[in-house]
Amino acid sequence: MTYVAPTEDMMFVLEELCRLDEIAHLPGLEDATPDMVAAILEEAGKFAGDVLGPLNAVGDQAGLGFAEGEVTTPEGWRAAYETLVEMGWNAPTASPDHGGMGLPEVVNAAILEMLNGANTAFQLCPLLTQGAIEAINGYASDDLKALYLPKLVTGEWTGTMNLTEPQAGSDLAAIRSKAVPEGDHYRISGQKIFITYGEHDMAENIVHLVLARLPDAPAGVKGISLFIVPKFIPDAEGAPGARNDLRCVSIEHKLGIHASPTCTMSYGDEGGAIGYLVGEPHKGLPYMFTMMNNARLGVGLQGVGISEAATQHAVRYAMDRVQGGTPEGTEATIMGHPDIRRMLGLMKARTEAARALAFLAARSLDFAHRAEDDETRALHQRRVDLLIPVAKAWSTELSVHAASLGVQIHGGMGYIEETGAAQHLRDARITTIYEGTTGIQALDLVGRKIKRDNGTAARELVAEMKATAEALKACQGGEADWAALATMVEEAAGIVGDLTDWLVAQNGSEPLSAAVNILETFGVCLGAWVMGDAAMAAAKRISEDRAVPHAKAKLNMVRFYATNVFPTAAALHAIAKSGNRATLALEASDFALAV
Repeated sequence: MTYVAPTEDMMFVLEELCRLDEIAHLPGLEDATPDMVAAILEEAGKFAGDVLGPLNAVGDQAGLGFAEGEVTTPEGWRAAYETLVEMGWNAPTASPDHGGMGLPEVVNAAILEMLNGANTAFQLCPLLTQGAIEAINGYASDDLKALYLPKLVTGEWTGTMNLTEPQAGSDLAAIRSKAVPEGDHYRISGQKIFITYGEHDMAENIVHLVLARLPDAPAGVKGISLFIVPKFIPDAEGAPGARNDLRCVSIEHKLGIHASPTCTMSYGDEGGAIGYLVGEPHKGLPYMFTMMNNARLGVGLQGVGISEAATQHAVRYAMDRVQGGTPEGTEATIMGHPDIRRMLGLMKARTEAARALAFLAARSLDFAHRAEDDETRALHQRRVDLLIPVAKAWSTELSVHAASLGVQIHGGMGYIEETGAAQHLRDARITTIYEGTTGIQALDLVGRKIKRDNGTAARELVAEMKATAEALKACQGGEADWAALATMVEEAAGIVGDLTDWLVAQNGSEPLSAAVNILETFGVCLGAWVMGDAAMAAAKRISEDRAVPHAKAKLNMVRFYATNVFPTAAALHAIAKSGNRATLALEASDFALAV
């Protein structure tokens, strides 16, 4: 298995669709010039391809060691982590004040895609650390920031997110972990499950962010507080000191990501683990959502990365595998078969659309955090809130489909583990589940992100889609069917606008049953929008004789998207508005088997 970072397409998206020149005018991001970013992505790509990629199959086959509460990672894992830390890829967006590189979020999105595409199981550790950094930097006291942020940013310590409990699942209102005040700290007790990298041997300390309830906490999600609970309690000099009262009691045996430890953590078996309150009491869930949003975009980029890796794998196989022949009777590789090109087209076109959409979400994060006027920050925060559930769910569902097509392209050899095609499918399957299932993302989109603000953010997006359609109508010449592309984007804007209006007007259960279909429709339509913008940028590059081979391939992928992907939007639109009634009419008895 090999992985080659798609740096040319990433730079195309960053420069042409995300307008890197505008991001470089934001305060603190002045060094994010195209030349600088290209150099950074080249180095990150080398690390992904040369270091992480070769370890992907190794980790999948070797798995993890676990004995007496200690997890051992596969051979090469610790050395790779040390290299990642030395090169600064652990937390690229973190402030230089804490040892970070201060890169834009949109550049980090490209780095995250690379590292996830090369080795998802490994990259989960830095991903959770980045989320912990975001939460601590946003809400912890200055003393806690000073103690924990430098170690987390450099990667000397890693971070985790502890939400789920055996009886609670995704229902965080049902968590029972307790936090009892004791002087300047708290005693934490309870059990958490599905804790990614909750225990490992790559760093000297692990900083757990734990949701728990204070003795006077009100019921439900309004009674949850957030605590820092380190594996080793820092001493006066900030070095790891005494072992805290927490331990990993088991690790899960999973379908995929075999080298990523998924831990059951027990807190307070011997009196209570020492923890430190983050921010105010009973506000832990909003604080944790900062970390969760960071992780959700990261998981969306996992989906894009796995899709890219599966596509590369399938393309290489299709170009090498000789089977069948040409009409002239000569031997040919399976790349010559139209159905192989159809499947590869579905993989690549949707991956490129998902990449652009995820990068645009990260771009809005930069403006939401750094723009100098309140109105711009507010607009981009609305855009981030709207795009993240789509980027997370649509990209991860794509990764499962793309990886499945990759197995299909390999034929019977795809079902054999030695080819590596099956690993992409096994690794991808979790991405639609953790950090909020596709159904949860869909409910977030229709409820909190569209209905709650009466469709404001969605209508702002529709206005931009319509502007792209008008720009496409004005295009002439070249190799694109501009009228057809303008029609595609115009129809996409109409569908998104219509669904937004319909949702705002609905009450009761109908929006809930329609949610996943609405999210999928949004993904396909927003993908059409970004592909329309990509077509104009590619045509401009061809007219200027810049990067012509990539630009021509981009136009071909846009054409394929318009004819093979976007037509599904009309059917999804119809199902979202009417098929949900049939869903609501189903009863449990309809699924029972006759005895």
